[in-house]
Amino acid sequence: MSKLYSGAEIVFKCLEDQGVKIVFGYPGGAVLPIYDELKNHKFVKHILVRHEQGAGHAAEGYARSSGKPGVLFVTSGPGATNTVTALTDAYMDSIPLVCITGQVPTHLIGTDAFQECDTTGITRPCTKHNWLVKNIKDLGKTIHKAFEIATTGRPGPVLVDIPKDVQFQKTSYTKYKKQKKLNGKKHNHFSQKDIDELIKLMSKSSKPIFYTGGGVVNSGPKASALLRELVNTTGFPITSTLQGLGAYPGEDNQFLGMLGMHGSYEANNAMHDCDLMINIGARFDDRITGKIDEFSPKSKKVHIDIDPSSINKIVKVNLAIVGDVAEVITSTIKTIKKVKPNFAKSNKQKISKWWEKIEKWRSIKSFDFVNSTELIKPQYAVQRLYELTKNKDTYITTEVGQHQMWAAQHYKFDKPNRWMTSGGLGTMGYGLPAAVGVQVAHPNKLVIDIDGEASFLMTMQELSTICQYKLPVKIFIVNNKWMGMVRQWQELIHSGRYSESYTESLPDFVKLAESFGIVGLKAEKSSEVDNAIKEMIKIKKPVLLDMVVDQKENCFPMIPSGAAHNEILLGPEDKTTDETINEEGMVLV
Repeated sequence: MSKLYSGAEIVFKCLEDQGVKIVFGYPGGAVLPIYDELKNHKFVKHILVRHEQGAGHAAEGYARSSGKPGVLFVTSGPGATNTVTALTDAYMDSIPLVCITGQVPTHLIGTDAFQECDTTGITRPCTKHNWLVKNIKDLGKTIHKAFEIATTGRPGPVLVDIPKDVQFQKTSYTKYKKQKKLNGKKHNHFSQKDIDELIKLMSKSSKPIFYTGGGVVNSGPKASALLRELVNTTGFPITSTLQGLGAYPGEDNQFLGMLGMHGSYEANNAMHDCDLMINIGARFDDRITGKIDEFSPKSKKVHIDIDPSSINKIVKVNLAIVGDVAEVITSTIKTIKKVKPNFAKSNKQKISKWWEKIEKWRSIKSFDFVNSTELIKPQYAVQRLYELTKNKDTYITTEVGQHQMWAAQHYKFDKPNRWMTSGGLGTMGYGLPAAVGVQVAHPNKLVIDIDGEASFLMTMQELSTICQYKLPVKIFIVNNKWMGMVRQWQELIHSGRYSESYTESLPDFVKLAESFGIVGLKAEKSSEVDNAIKEMIKIKKPVLLDMVVDQKENCFPMIPSGAAHNEILLGPEDKTTDETINEEGMVLV
């Protein structure tokens, strides 16, 4: 007779077979059997967070920086509902998570029992798939299926809800046999005809551009390497969404910087004026397109994506190529080398005027700002952070708001998986717990959370987690005492009516850090910036640096909501009017 295992044991048998070594979580009544079993499985390191949302974001940071799925344990009811923000964040940004929740015993489901909620019902809209496992015999295969769904195709979060009685029940366990090519042929629906058509469009184009997104990063390091080869092979300019940063070297001359609402002048204008737009792993979301009917009106559009539901969802395209980014680019490069071995050289003359135009846009230097010898300009703070850390293989997380955009503009990434930020959902409170996950994944690397004081306050309890596990995370607070992006919108869109966006009472961040056993530093003048950053880096412990910056500084360039993506405000001298931002635009912010 085969050995019988409890449901709690099967959870760990599954994790072991899946190669999981890190779990983030928070115990509670409905997951006590799992936590009781935890002590018997030394292959798993459990990170005790201080809030279930923090567990989700930490798992996201771990997944995004390592390429492995993030795993978390939480209890029923509020434990599960507290993860909804993180699950939705992961769903929007295509991050593979496996969330295992406890549930009340099966006989109590539907009775409004203590800490009961309809977890699968609540999380259905924000997961790729979820399960309520009522039969112990289904548990093992369900968990393995969860990992498969989370990590294949377009990655995303999944949830397995396990009633408490099922965690005690026993059954046999069959060792998991990993299936081959789950992310390969199964999701590649393109043909050689599609590749030939793409190369035909590329050959005819005189104003092409690559528009790349997080799908390149999600496809793995190979995809990023292949992208670099493709761009070099063609000589085409390339831009990136917020989530795609790092897939192509940020310092390379062919890179036009980030595009979108706070993207570069040259990237947005090139996207508008191009005759061929090749979208690789991006979603055409509203922060990129601006006014849809004026988005790149004269271009032929190609969309390469592993998720067929993303194609023609927002912008109609001329050529759809459904498949894994790495596979599509491999086929494209192979075919170019076969039919047009000197593509870049032969095409150089055709696109030379296009590059001249781009260089004129680039000469505007849209990310420039007026620095101060006294006040710390936030852009300057990020620039100095970049210059002093760029040779250290640094991992960056951010919160959401002005500091996030300044980080995207002024911190250059040359490698994928070094940039972790909340894009689709725009979750304040993401950065600090995400940094926990990144540091756990890369214990000997420099991990910096570029934060805002308002965002920081949302999940600052994770300082306790950082302290407990002695994680040398660096927290770089760009402190302007406002909800910066809210204040900026109120200034530009609502005629300076600053309603509830100023934080009247802030803690002394240095003392707060010290109360958690973390080193606290502060800089208030421009002359103090470099020394403060150097000190932060030098200390081999967790450090919080309170960088007190100019309160009135706004983030430019900026495409006003409702405007076309080439209608860019370059700085405060570009005043907004009722025509610049109409009622429709105000609605879209």
